[in-house]
Amino acid sequence: MSAYMLTGIGKRIREIRLSKNVTLTEIAERADISKSLLSKIENGRTVPSLPVLLSIIRTLNMSPSDFFNNLHFEPEGRYIHKQPATFEPFQKEVDAKGFQYFKILEKNLDQLTLEAVLLDIEPGSERGRVRTDAYEFKYMLQGTVHYDIEGEEILLQKGDALLYDGNLPHVPVNRGTETARMLVLYLYYNRDEH
Repeated sequence: MSAYMLTGIGKRIREIRLSKNVTLTEIAERADISKSLLSKIENGRTVPSLPVLLSIIRTLNMSPSDFFNNLHFEPEGRYIHKQPATFEPFQKEVDAKGFQYFKILEKNLDQLTLEAVLLDIEPGSERGRVRTDAYEFKYMLQGTVHYDIEGEEILLQKGDALLYDGNLPHVPVNRGTETARMLVLYLYYNRDEH
């Protein structure tokens, strides 16, 4: 799957669903998938199989060509250079409060896809634990967070790094008074091949 499609597909599904005023539950039932799977797809936390994706597209009453028409792809080249003005803000979880994501880039690398984002976490932020079909690498750029991974809490401060399997339920919590910022690298791969 191409790099942009990883989060682009989920974002496109959410945009179309919301424009049609249809709930997650309605689409999931019509597509014969679980609501949690559809939520993970929309949030860019998992990659749908082709049959699941086609079922969702049909449920949205769209043709595949119309669905993919508005997706944009990173040009191929020897390197990718991004400037801060091109970092795209996006929403990963609809019900999260105080989490702001900025997409830096995505790149398909043979057996895996790399997604790099900046994540700002406001003091008093709120979100439930999530799972991601990727390894996640975090590097703290400013502030502190208490990182809850499957109930175990790890204090991350400026300069600290953390790597873990994103399928473990996790959430960062900012109990401080300043915005925490981290660089996040998602390394998505096909679990069936590993």
